[in-house]
Amino acid sequence: MLDQATYTPRLKAQFRETIRAALKEEFGYKNDMQIPRLDKIVLNMGIGEAVKDTKKVKQGAEELSLIAGQKAVITKAKKSIAGFRVREEMPLGCKVTLRGDRMYEFLDRLINIALPRVRDFRGVKGSAFDGRGNYAMGLKEHIVFPEINFDKVDEVLGMDIIICTTARTDAEAKSLLKAFNMPFNS
Repeated sequence: MLDQATYTPRLKAQFRETIRAALKEEFGYKNDMQIPRLDKIVLNMGIGEAVKDTKKVKQGAEELSLIAGQKAVITKAKKSIAGFRVREEMPLGCKVTLRGDRMYEFLDRLINIALPRVRDFRGVKGSAFDGRGNYAMGLKEHIVFPEINFDKVDEVLGMDIIICTTARTDAEAKSLLKAFNMPFNS
């Protein structure tokens, strides 16, 4: 077992040693606190079939917990919508917010293991920034993560991944993610 006191995730060490200095030089920051860094990563699964079968939400939450390495929170409907057959407080999905070492570990697994396993992968869209330095992407299959046993999966689910940074502009955030080897296609 790894010693928790001395273990530092690979990407976190890379950020401290090389990426921070490169970003400071690229954008001409005067203060180290101006350098953009990762704030959090939010994983979200919206499970539409949960309207008919609420057990699917629990299954999705278990699988998301395996992927993230921490327990997923089940999200519930805020309002009733008759057209979708949704009632208030009905479980509809699950989410996990990753910070600290788990965030860096997940990003490492996402970039180096999961994304290359996506079918017909040509890189992630470089224009999916929100204008404030946050990046959002979606995966159609959650089975690209090695933690998920393909044989035990009843249904392939999609998921959203939002990478929140402290960058103030999209260019700063894109440079930060490029430094982490995020495979942008443009």
